[in-house]
Amino acid sequence: MKMPEGPNKLFIAAALAGGLGAAGVILSAVGAHAVSNPLLATAANFLLIHALAILALAGIGLAAPARAGGFLIAAALLFVGACLFCGDLAARALRDARLFPMAAPIGGSLLICGWTAISVVALAALRPKRG
Repeated sequence: MKMPEGPNKLFIAAALAGGLGAAGVILSAVGAHAVSNPLLATAANFLLIHALAILALAGIGLAAPARAGGFLIAAALLFVGACLFCGDLAARALRDARLFPMAAPIGGSLLICGWTAISVVALAALRPKRG
């Protein structure tokens, strides 16, 4: 039996969240055992926090299919933002280099947009339907 397309996208979001979470644990271990740099700890914490947020969005999307699209957009913003922001911090901590110029600020801006999108979608769901 084929699953509808919407839930598949939500499960993909959950899988991506698992990847972020794993990366956060790896960076935490590297920071604890190999490289003592506060940038690494910040990157690890951000990855873990945003992995949980994306998992929550996937769950909310499954529970509220009518709003799943908006929550998926928010999850995508959080995922890309976390990858850019944390990737740049990790590159600076481990290689003394940047991913590319402005990677961290772009990633941070996407994270802010993702959190804002969560608020907008959730508030829109509270608005009474017309007609």
